[in-house]
Amino acid sequence: MSNDGSLFVQVGSYNTNLQGGAGVPQDLVDWLVPTLQVASFLSKEPRVPDIFVIGFQELLPLHLGLAGLSNAVIDDRDAHIRSQIEKHTPGKEPYTLIAKAVNVGVALLVYARDSGVARQVCDVQTQWTGTGPAYMGNKGAVGIRFRVSDRGSKAGEVFTFVCAHLTAHEPKLAQRVADYHHIVGTLLFPPPPSSPSSSPTTMYSTSHLFFLGDLNFRITIPPPRPHVQTSQSYDVLAMLKDDASREQLKEFDQLLNQRRKGTAFIGLREGPFWTFKCTYKYKIGEVDRYNTKRTPSWTDRIMYATHTDSPTTPEKSSITNILYTSIPSYVTSDHKPVVCLLQLPPPITSSSSETCAPPMLQLPSSYTPTPDPRATLKRYTGRTLDRIIGSIWWLLAVVGAGSAIVGIFNFFLGLAAWRWWRAPAVSITDA
Repeated sequence: MSNDGSLFVQVGSYNTNLQGGAGVPQDLVDWLVPTLQVASFLSKEPRVPDIFVIGFQELLPLHLGLAGLSNAVIDDRDAHIRSQIEKHTPGKEPYTLIAKAVNVGVALLVYARDSGVARQVCDVQTQWTGTGPAYMGNKGAVGIRFRVSDRGSKAGEVFTFVCAHLTAHEPKLAQRVADYHHIVGTLLFPPPPSSPSSSPTTMYSTSHLFFLGDLNFRITIPPPRPHVQTSQSYDVLAMLKDDASREQLKEFDQLLNQRRKGTAFIGLREGPFWTFKCTYKYKIGEVDRYNTKRTPSWTDRIMYATHTDSPTTPEKSSITNILYTSIPSYVTSDHKPVVCLLQLPPPITSSSSETCAPPMLQLPSSYTPTPDPRATLKRYTGRTLDRIIGSIWWLLAVVGAGSAIVGIFNFFLGLAAWRWWRAPAVSITDA
C-alpha cells in the first residue's frame, strides 16, 4: 500500500488447455516478474502488489473436473504460485491465500500481502455457477468476495473477483452474452453482515469489481461487399504485426463492441488490449505461430470497475491500468496467459458513523442487475449432472487405461464375455 492508501492489484488469467498439474511452467518468472519490476519502478521504494489474483480455465481434463476431482491440482497450483510470488518479490515478502474457488475447470486464487491488506481482510465468500448445457460447469464462473476493513471508513471496501469461461466459437456471440447475464443472475453472494436485507447480491454489489478469464469473444471481419469500390479486405495475421494495425483491428472485436452497445459487461472498463497480439489460437509449442483453423482473437481478457467510476464516462476509470500484456513464452497451451497491473484510487475518507456501509459501484440508470430467484436450483441441477456424467466418464477412462472410448469398448466386451460365461452350456445330446 502506498502512502496515499492506493493499492496495487495484479490480475492474471490463463487457459491451460486441460493439462492439470502440467499446465504452467515450474518457473513463473515470465508471468510474475514483469509486473513486479513495473511496480517497483513506480515508487521510490521497492513495491510489490498488495493483492495477487490468478485465474485458470480448462484447469484439468474435463472428466476429472466434472467428477469434482480438482482439489489435488488446485492445491498443487496454489503451493507453486505462492512459492514463486514469494521467491521473486523484493524482500521475499510472504503472502496469504485469502480464498480459492473452483468449479470443474474454472479456478480462482486470491492472495494478499501479509504485512498489508491481509491483516484487514474479513467476510470472505466464494461462489460458483455453470453456464453449460443444463447449467453444467464445463463453462461458467467462480467468484471470490471479501471486505477490507478500516479502509476510508470503519466499514471499509468490498472487493469482488470473478473468473469465467464462456461459450466458444465465433458465431456463438449471442450465447456468450447470455452466459454473461446468467453469471450476473446466478453468481450470488450473501448480503454483508451489516446489511438490513437478507437477499443475495450480485457481483455488482461491491466497491471494486474485477472480471477475468477466457471469455471467448472473437474477431469478426465483415465480408467484402460486392459492387462496392470502398469495400476493404482484412488480413488479420498481417494486422497483428504492428500497434497501429492492431488498434484498427480492435474495432472488429466482439467484446469491445458488445461493451460499447451496453449489452454485456455493463460498467466494466478495460485497458488497451490491442497493444499485445491476440492470445488465441496458437500452435502448441510455438511462441508466435497461430493455428490458422481459427481467426486469431483476444479471447483472454481482464476488466474492472471501482465505486468512483462514473456511468456517464464509460471509457474512463479511476483505476490506473499500469500494465496489460500477454506472455508469449508460454507454449504448452493454444492460449497465451494475460496479466494486468492495476493501481486502485486512494480510499475516500468518511466522517460518518462506524456503521456506515461500504461504497458501491455506480451503474447506468438503465441497468439493474437482478438475482435469479431460481439460481440455487439451476446451480445444483448443473452440479448434479456434472458429478453423474463426470463419474461415469472417469470410470470409463479408468477401464480404458485413460481413454473413455477404449473404456466403452472394454465395457461392452466385458459385458459380452460375462453373458457368454453365464449362458448355460448346450450338450451334444440336447442338440
